[in-house]
Amino acid sequence: MSSTEPALYSGWQPERSGFMGNLSGLGFALVAASAVIALLPVYTRSWSAAFVAVPVAIVLLVLAYGRVLGLSANEWIILAVRHQIAVATNRNVFFSGAFAPTTKDGNQPMDLPGRLARLHLLEASDGLGGQIGIMHNPVDNTYTAVCKVTFPGLALIDTERQNIRVKAWAAFLRSQCKEDGAITRISVHQRSLPDDGAALRSWTERHTSPDAPAAAVQALDELMEGAGPAATIRETYLSITLSAPRARLAVKGAGGGQIGAAAVLVREINAMAGSLSSAGLQVTEWLPPRGVAQTIRTAFDPEAQLALSARNTAADDPHWEGAAKGVAPELAGPAATETVWGLYRHDGAWTVSYQVRGFPQSEVYATFLQPLLRPRSNARRSLSLVYEPIGPAKARQELAREKTKRDAVRKLRAKTGRTESEDERRESMTARSQDVARASGHGVVRLTALVAVTVTDLEQLETACAELQADASAAGLELRRVWGAQDDAFTIAALPLGQGLPERRAGI
Repeated sequence: MSSTEPALYSGWQPERSGFMGNLSGLGFALVAASAVIALLPVYTRSWSAAFVAVPVAIVLLVLAYGRVLGLSANEWIILAVRHQIAVATNRNVFFSGAFAPTTKDGNQPMDLPGRLARLHLLEASDGLGGQIGIMHNPVDNTYTAVCKVTFPGLALIDTERQNIRVKAWAAFLRSQCKEDGAITRISVHQRSLPDDGAALRSWTERHTSPDAPAAAVQALDELMEGAGPAATIRETYLSITLSAPRARLAVKGAGGGQIGAAAVLVREINAMAGSLSSAGLQVTEWLPPRGVAQTIRTAFDPEAQLALSARNTAADDPHWEGAAKGVAPELAGPAATETVWGLYRHDGAWTVSYQVRGFPQSEVYATFLQPLLRPRSNARRSLSLVYEPIGPAKARQELAREKTKRDAVRKLRAKTGRTESEDERRESMTARSQDVARASGHGVVRLTALVAVTVTDLEQLETACAELQADASAAGLELRRVWGAQDDAFTIAALPLGQGLPERRAGI
């Protein structure tokens, strides 16, 4: 294909984790129990037993094969029971603020809700005289650094440069797909935030010529006065997560413990600079602790962005004597949160998170996600793409396992006389092409995408959700609301902290 022709992309393959076919381990147990119960009247030769056994067997089959909003009936019931237990024990509610804990020396640590409570914000040298903030997860023993990036975009550049940048990003991901690689997760996060125009006004004041016509200056002031408060800005972050167990030798050589792990992570991110630049990503800064805290704070309280933007702009003034840029880590978390079945309330905002359960089946251009990132005046959107590089040996095992499962299902279907659908045939061809690509040296990554929509007016929520689903449909994506786990989904969709995926999952 000529480099002047836009490249097309396809072949996203759903990851299957069924114990037997599409059935989970519990689903298979339900089917087996249903078969045993249905056969009991035959062996006992009792018609009265049949009146009891047959309905029970049917109920078990419905639980195994029935679907409720994309989930099997048994999974839905387990999720609902778990959520109701959390509500009954008030584990779905979080209070900080005046109730925040303090240490023996009177200091207040960073207080975050849910699965974020385990995280600790560390400070490490970036090797260039500055400091970066690193989120440490002691449970998984991972360390995450976050950088703010800018990029020229793909929509307004020529096709050749567009293809080069996308291929460079693919090469960067492929370079991390190495055996026992230290980098276990790469996350891209973009979100829209309100902008009061303070930074724009400050820049304009510094660059306005004293000789400029008064009428032109007045017109410019009126334009910024009217458009500034209604404007939105986009922030893009890249998170790099290092697994200390994978890099144990390097960590030991760097001093061991948290200090050694932080040093290894800094060394890894410094080595990525060239690859990121080739992909068109300009690293603005690796966020210091106060910068990481600000990204957390503005996600939980979007309205805080306006005040922080004005203060950060003022802090750039050399004569400024107020607080430093960013947010103190102990103030990063929300004052209060509440998890509802399909909604997450945090401070003065409400968020609904969705998981992308289906990527386009047809070939698409590199800009196919643009509709999801379309700014809306009534809501703020966040999109997170989480990549987990897989080493060559594990990738070979994973793809072989997926191929074996699909072949077994196809053979079973052929024996029962069922016709193979075109979708199933295409999935099999895609799986084979991926295995061929892997054998040719390509990398394999696990990918998930989550998107969140946040409003500060509850009455606008359903409208904002409907607009998001319409834009997702225009992009060829299938979204599923994360029922019963909105708080966990928020930590991935709305925060650039590189939170991970489960070891196995039932879809993309």
